[in-house]
Amino acid sequence: MNTPTSGNASQHLLIKGGSIIDGSGKPRYQADIRVQGDRIAEIGVNLPSDGATVYQASGQAVSPGFIDAHTHDDQALLSAPEMLPKISQGVTTVVIGNCGISLAPLVHANAPSPLNLLGGTDKHVYPTMRAYVAALKKAAPAVNVAALVGHSTLRVAAMANPYGETSGAELLAMCALLEEAMAAGATGFSTGLYYPTNSAATIDEVVILATIAAKAGGIYATHMRSEFEDILDAMEEAFVTGRRADIPVILSHHKCAGHANWGRTVETLAKIDDARRGQQVALDAYPYIAGSTVLDSNYVDGITDIMVTWSEPHPEMTGRYLGAIAAEWRCTQKQACAQLQPGGGCYFQMCEEDVQRVLAYPHTMIGSDGLPHDQHPHPRLWGTFPRVLGHYARDLKLFSLEEAVRRMTGLPAAQFRLRDRGLIAPGKFADLVIYDPARIQDRATFEAPLQTADGIALVMVNGQLSYEASTGVAAQRAGRFLSRDGCAD
Repeated sequence: MNTPTSGNASQHLLIKGGSIIDGSGKPRYQADIRVQGDRIAEIGVNLPSDGATVYQASGQAVSPGFIDAHTHDDQALLSAPEMLPKISQGVTTVVIGNCGISLAPLVHANAPSPLNLLGGTDKHVYPTMRAYVAALKKAAPAVNVAALVGHSTLRVAAMANPYGETSGAELLAMCALLEEAMAAGATGFSTGLYYPTNSAATIDEVVILATIAAKAGGIYATHMRSEFEDILDAMEEAFVTGRRADIPVILSHHKCAGHANWGRTVETLAKIDDARRGQQVALDAYPYIAGSTVLDSNYVDGITDIMVTWSEPHPEMTGRYLGAIAAEWRCTQKQACAQLQPGGGCYFQMCEEDVQRVLAYPHTMIGSDGLPHDQHPHPRLWGTFPRVLGHYARDLKLFSLEEAVRRMTGLPAAQFRLRDRGLIAPGKFADLVIYDPARIQDRATFEAPLQTADGIALVMVNGQLSYEASTGVAAQRAGRFLSRDGCAD
């Protein structure tokens, strides 16, 4: 086997004998792939080497690079551009700015929760999306980036009090910021109506902003007002927003949270089916029974297990469970949670049956929703994609490997309108991952989350070797900002 060298955008590479799973959901087939520059030039059987560097992929699967449909990597792309947690699991593109939380456009010395999920309160130093894109290009991350504009970010930027209703002047200021961001190439607009900085927004406010994104050809992703008892009402609000703004809707990290809500994915998925008859609706999900967000005493119910992922006043409690901490401190869990803030936690609030039902739904994309700045992060940051391929597709046979790959390649590329990504075909960008389908598996756990996956051999981004299991991330990184189709890059 000859290993391709990195750092040469015009390299000529031939991947020989791999089992191609092309991202469309169609059955795999065996063929060679010729890569020239940043594109796939040719696919065929027994292609001649013609001077190419050859990689022998016999016995391995070759798929499009995975697209992480839901991330909070905005700051990590700048501070840790190697992006090891993502590229080591085969991810070649990340969608940032989810849940109404984006790094831009905002300049703020003490950004409030949940904006602190992006690495701290002092990271918002980009007054426009164009300024953030310039910083991103300078950092040269290892993966491609598509950016959503967060509603909480717009509210904090434009409002004296983001916890209240907006004034006319404040709404105009938000509109101007969003218009600039869309002109700079943003993929769409996101809300986090569950969070205090966003929850006071009316549907009329959301529709006005979503309409701006729609007119620019963008999409609307939403962390809804509720994933608990009021989930059906929250879903209806999302669908009405989409219809009024004439914009595709993506339901973020779809789940039925809280013990009283378990089993209701039967209802929610039926409601999505109904909505899809008249509008564009998709969703993303992660393959775990726990979510992860900021610590908040309002989320503590005494039933749900909560693991602390970081705590500013008590970093020594990171990785421990709130119930044990409360017992040690001889106080209630709500009191312990208040003492640990600001901080973050994993909330074990879903049931496995619901997780599997959502994952099996044919319009579900895969998104990690990982928080890269947590001291002891949820394992989804490092393990989401291999877990779907290994545990759910291969071991549990929830769906075929071809279908699993479609959920993380062709489907998100279509939903986020990422031109020439997500499929293996001549003329497409050469974002590729080579792996052993019999061996691929997540190794990150809640107890030990900082672990690379097993079974990933090689990852290519825009035609360049970007990661190998044996050597790590390539020195020259090849990720790009993916401007929305029609925008200048």
